[in-house]
Amino acid sequence: MMRNLWVTIGVTALAAGAGAAQTATPAASAPSVERPAAWQIASAVLPLPDSMRAGAAVLGYQGGKLVRLRAGTNEMICLADNPAQKGFEASCYHKALEPFMARGRALRAAGITERHAIDSLRLIDVRAGRIVMPKAAMLASLFAGSDSFEPSAGRPAGSSMLHVIYLPYATVASSGISAAPAKDRPWLMYSGKPWAHVMLP
Repeated sequence: MMRNLWVTIGVTALAAGAGAAQTATPAASAPSVERPAAWQIASAVLPLPDSMRAGAAVLGYQGGKLVRLRAGTNEMICLADNPAQKGFEASCYHKALEPFMARGRALRAAGITERHAIDSLRLIDVRAGRIVMPKAAMLASLFAGSDSFEPSAGRPAGSSMLHVIYLPYATVASSGISAAPAKDRPWLMYSGKPWAHVMLP
């Protein structure tokens, strides 16, 4: 998310038919070079409100590996744009989601890339208590067609945002939120699963 992070929240499924989120997918462009840590940090926190940016922890890339670029002082973790991927994408999420997110990254690093396999293995971890899902948590992502912008100036022109609220195990019956994808209202994705979440177009 998502390239790597979006596997955790279902954007691959969105690409198959969800309304508004499809427009958030960045236009294709050549993969970029690895950016300095300061640029990665400044751009990674752009999905957050101004008041939350300075305190967010940031994960980014050094030598082709994902590392912690900055420790955080608030509840948010931000993932910098992956230079090996096309376009620009940065995502921020509540730290309570980190075990779930980190497990997904570890599985992909081990060569497990098929969506169902990743979900199945994380479900085993959730049921065994190795991953504890929060009662509710926010994730926000920023997309752009290119990373050729100055993050100190704010979000790049033509960029788009996607917000998600995790409500583990939520269903239509328990939440009153429709599971039918829509462009003009919130909708519930992965109803009944530990990673159920509300999409906010």
